[in-house]
Amino acid sequence: MSQKIAIIGGGYLGSELAKSLDEVAQVTLIEPRSHFVHSPAMIRAVVDPSLLDRALIPYDGLLKNGRIVVAKAAGIDATGVTLDDRTRVEADQIVVATGSGNAMPFKPHGADIAGLWADNQRIHQQLKAAQSVGIVGAGAVGTELAGEIAHAMPGKKVTLISSDDTLFPTMPPKLGRSLAKKLSKAGVTLLLGQRAENLESMTEPYAGSLELTDGSQHDFDLIFPAIGSRANSELLEALNGVEKSNANRIKVDPWMRPSTLPNVFAAGDVADGGDAMTIVAISRQLPWLKAALIGLAQGKTLEGIKPYKPWGNRAPILVPLGPKLGSSFLGVFIAGNFLTSRIKGKDLFLTKYNKLLGRKG
Repeated sequence: MSQKIAIIGGGYLGSELAKSLDEVAQVTLIEPRSHFVHSPAMIRAVVDPSLLDRALIPYDGLLKNGRIVVAKAAGIDATGVTLDDRTRVEADQIVVATGSGNAMPFKPHGADIAGLWADNQRIHQQLKAAQSVGIVGAGAVGTELAGEIAHAMPGKKVTLISSDDTLFPTMPPKLGRSLAKKLSKAGVTLLLGQRAENLESMTEPYAGSLELTDGSQHDFDLIFPAIGSRANSELLEALNGVEKSNANRIKVDPWMRPSTLPNVFAAGDVADGGDAMTIVAISRQLPWLKAALIGLAQGKTLEGIKPYKPWGNRAPILVPLGPKLGSSFLGVFIAGNFLTSRIKGKDLFLTKYNKLLGRKG
């Protein structure tokens, strides 16, 4: 099969899709970073920097037949991708999986892996020295971080602040209640239904005071902004027919196309096709994309391929609070400490992703 497939972005979807097509197509993975950044482990690495050795994984073991181009994509057209040094990657099909960004040290700014490592070390030392810690934003990153600090550094006063009245309000109510109870029992103070009015930084931790919507003032030795991820959609925004939605995501049609170009697909966090910005969503998108791309290589038309069907509001979510505690929604029921720890909390999928990228871990 001689299909040339360019995949832009080596995150969860891009890396796994590239690996899955490596034997059946000419795959080029375009990724500016030298290492895969395993985000869930980066949360725990704030309290345990020794995890960085396994959470930052080199790309060089990912593909056997295809190639990895360490560069940033600067443009897309019907016949391929132009890189930032103006060289070209010709492609029959293009998948844009540029992911999302949030505050450091959970994800790097740009391609600077050494800088991410240094940021982690610096912020870990700040956390060790802090007596009071404020976390603004109670999505997956903020909630998990509160649980990790409470587990690893139980003497600290941790406060989790959210503008929502409950944790994970789009999920079944039992999930939020369960997590709130476990966090409270672990010593975390929850301030729900309160927005921080004077957050000084959205991108990095700092020491300071927060004023909440009820007028109260709260001083912290360290404040972590964890407001939520925003898609890295700049590359797609230049295409014809593109429409943005929330958090800089790009709307896609039922076949995951974001623009008028019929051979360009978008997936993962950057694509708004009905899935949330989670790793779980990728587990559904990836097999569809693989089958669709192979079908196109075999001469099928895209309209002859069954459209993608998103998770919608029934997507599972796993929320560990350290290695032993947590709660999860598994599609039909709420799981507690045992299953959450066994599925995610204990290992954080580190073994899986080190194996995927060809490194023992």
